[in-house]
Amino acid sequence: MQAEDMESSMESPNLEFEYGDTDALTAELSELYSYTEEPEFALNRDYFEEDFRSHARDRRWIELTVEEQRSYVMRLLDALEVTDRDKRLKVARAILYLAQGVFDDCDTEVDVLHWSRHNVFLLYDMGIFTALLELLSMEIDNNQACSSAVRKPAISLADSTELRVLLSIMYLIVETIRVQTEDDRPEWRASREVFKNELGSPLYNGEPFALLLFTMVTKFCSMNAPHFPMKKVLLLLWKTILFTVGGFQELQEMKVRGRERLNLPPLPEDSIKVVRAMRAASPPASAMELIEQQQQQKRGRRSRRPLVKQDSLDTYNERDPFKNDDARDEEEDPEDTDSGIEGEVDPLDRDVIIQPPPPPPPLRPPTERVNFPKGLPWAPKVREKDIEHFLETSRNKFIGFTLGNDTDTLVGLPRPIHESVKTLKQHKYVSIAEVQIKKEDELQQCPMSLGEEEVAETPTEMLYLGMLPNLSQYVIALLKLLLAAAPTSKAKTDSINILADVLPEEMPITVLQSMKLGIDVNRHKEIIVKAISALLLLLLKHFKLNHIYQFEIVSQHLVFANCIPLILKFFNQNIMSYISAKNSICVLDFPHCVVHEMPELTAESLEAGDSNQFCWRNLFSCINLLRILNKLTKWKHSRTMMLVVFKSAPILKRALKVKQAMMQLYVLKLLKIQTKYLGRQWRKSNMKTMSAIYQKVRHRLNDDWAYGNDIDARPWDFQAEECALRESIEKFNSRRYDRNKNGDFVPVDNCLQSVLGQRVELPEDFHYSYEMWLEREVFSQPIQWEGLLQNP
Repeated sequence: MQAEDMESSMESPNLEFEYGDTDALTAELSELYSYTEEPEFALNRDYFEEDFRSHARDRRWIELTVEEQRSYVMRLLDALEVTDRDKRLKVARAILYLAQGVFDDCDTEVDVLHWSRHNVFLLYDMGIFTALLELLSMEIDNNQACSSAVRKPAISLADSTELRVLLSIMYLIVETIRVQTEDDRPEWRASREVFKNELGSPLYNGEPFALLLFTMVTKFCSMNAPHFPMKKVLLLLWKTILFTVGGFQELQEMKVRGRERLNLPPLPEDSIKVVRAMRAASPPASAMELIEQQQQQKRGRRSRRPLVKQDSLDTYNERDPFKNDDARDEEEDPEDTDSGIEGEVDPLDRDVIIQPPPPPPPLRPPTERVNFPKGLPWAPKVREKDIEHFLETSRNKFIGFTLGNDTDTLVGLPRPIHESVKTLKQHKYVSIAEVQIKKEDELQQCPMSLGEEEVAETPTEMLYLGMLPNLSQYVIALLKLLLAAAPTSKAKTDSINILADVLPEEMPITVLQSMKLGIDVNRHKEIIVKAISALLLLLLKHFKLNHIYQFEIVSQHLVFANCIPLILKFFNQNIMSYISAKNSICVLDFPHCVVHEMPELTAESLEAGDSNQFCWRNLFSCINLLRILNKLTKWKHSRTMMLVVFKSAPILKRALKVKQAMMQLYVLKLLKIQTKYLGRQWRKSNMKTMSAIYQKVRHRLNDDWAYGNDIDARPWDFQAEECALRESIEKFNSRRYDRNKNGDFVPVDNCLQSVLGQRVELPEDFHYSYEMWLEREVFSQPIQWEGLLQNP
């Protein structure tokens, strides 16, 4: 194992991976189908052609005019209304064949995608989606199917046929319309906007469409509907939320607009662009490499550079802390090598990349020229709280008393403190969340004078409003599925069966079939992890922008449902093997499998897999999970201590072996927040990781992350911190969403005549028992009149 680790750390290549909302459209469409569903493509085609021949003899779909196509779709729509279940399924399969791009009439994959796009917009305009939604609701409420599935010892593909067909059509409609292309027609662009608004609005049974899918997830996880095809549900749920609330680029634009509305200064940089421009660094030396170095030193080798590879996460060479060790980078960027010793940099300079001045005459021979990194990728940030803490410490030291939150009065403080405060204020960053918390505190203190808060009905707001009553159930269900799909999880008798929509009716009998099913099962689990990780990250980021307390309640539910140890458990594996896993069979991927002749599969071809350097979905999932972990622990002392308690440092360090800049950045962020608690010995033996944190992660000017002086003694009370946060969240929810809000502030009517004159709703049979009620409640009760004369 150690030899393998050493080999992987020395030979791991740079991964040419570009992070985005989703993978390429063909990859996203192919992941909808399991390989065991492959025979159903021909079934869909047969049902379509059987029905289509009776409508248009000796003609193909692609030869019809748009009007003829519309009339045929209308006929299919009418046929969906029949009561016979089998007939309905045949019609649904014919519609699915249209959405898949009438592949029998096409010669290339491009043609299939073209006709799929054309047909999907046609189907949507004819109202197919609404009809499918009604059928889906019927299937969800089909108690007979649920009860028979619960009683079955083994569930297979056959148990979820109707649901899979309906969800496949809906997924194809959502995903195809969501993806915008340059040659879209104007009417298609208009349809996209209308569909986006429909999906995000409470038009479907008084709630957004995503809520129906969340209900399916919770019903499945409570074992009441084990036949639900969870992979398709999760993919559709993720793409629906991605479409309605927007992806990462839209989120960045919304953040910029939100800061403008609040009159906050613009963001110092576009984080998406900065991360894309980052380069991956080599992983830290493994145990075997370090042992070999020590042995070489014992043999009396005085050479400063050992024979083993010394690329490390920090780009400086051990021999010279300022020497750039990455020779390949120097070859690629010859202009980079022309830098000498930097002059002093103005600390008030706000440029993201600090440019060095022209080099002075070299202090060494040209062969030993000193090279510096060009600069730090992120502009430093300082919070208002940090400035207040710095001034409080300074005033206590030099004056002997403090001035509370006053950050302007510097009387009595020495000149260097003035300069420090000026520098801190220059880099002060006020987040939207801080403004929202401050406004919420004001609304809580003065509910009457400030009046009602105007809440914009954005898709995110409507989604939160729908999710709020059952939020904890949704979060727990998603984490249960993530646990069941994680590669490190061991199968248990009481765990959820997530393979209901991948296992065939007849289990494989040959070695080849077993290998194919094994690949299919692993791929199935990977896709579930991808969908859940992307969905959770999307919810956290959008709720955080919409209102910080919406983000905090989702975060708290995740933490209480053990999300932190679950993600750490996920990474406690050979992460390089997971990212380079080849659990796919290219010739069986849609649309390749419906256009080209199927070659004969052999055990060797299945073992070889594809030629890709890495698996896109697995690397995407890893980055998403790391980002979720960052979101949960940022600025939360008690949750950071959970990372320390669960011994996350060695697990995260192993993840640094993946040479991908974005993944390394989020691993380093997680290591940075806990560095001060890991002890001096850890910091001493991990200096290359420390130097990488300094180089790649944003600086907080007065953050003592690398030393942790007197910090180990700081107490932490997980329960107290979370309870205080929970109290703030509940106050926010009751103020903003409680229908009976402000009950304490309703004026009291103290006029005797108006109180007695109010109409009181009484039961219909009250006059029959009126005399008995008088006797029991009035006449038989002793009245103590003297009690009225006494002071209360």
